[in-house]
Amino acid sequence: MTTSIKNKIKSIRELKNYTQEYMADQLGVTQAGYSKIEKGKTILSFVKLVEIARILEVSVEDILSFDSQRYFNNFNKVKGNNNGSIQINPDNTTALKELYEDKIMLLEKLLSKTEEELNRYKKKFGQL
Repeated sequence: MTTSIKNKIKSIRELKNYTQEYMADQLGVTQAGYSKIEKGKTILSFVKLVEIARILEVSVEDILSFDSQRYFNNFNKVKGNNNGSIQINPDNTTALKELYEDKIMLLEKLLSKTEEELNRYKKKFGQL
């Protein structure tokens, strides 16, 4: 079964740990508006697809050819040893590292935004 573009976008967004709110903010639309893209309730123009690819830091071709089942089948080749620990397929350590680095970067941005918001509240209402 072929996965639709909307599902591919959603899968890649979730792999990157991006929220719909984050995507909406980057696209300059509401969260509800972005949600309609992932639900297929809005016609997705090529220009919008290019913008989404840029935000997800992938190419349009990556989105169009993304196969989550193949990705997870290749990524999760886990081998056990006698002591019960697991070893991730060494071919995918770079991808795993990149995913964690993306997650750390996103969390750092979130922390920064939270600190900025806290400082605005402190200025407006005084010390909490």
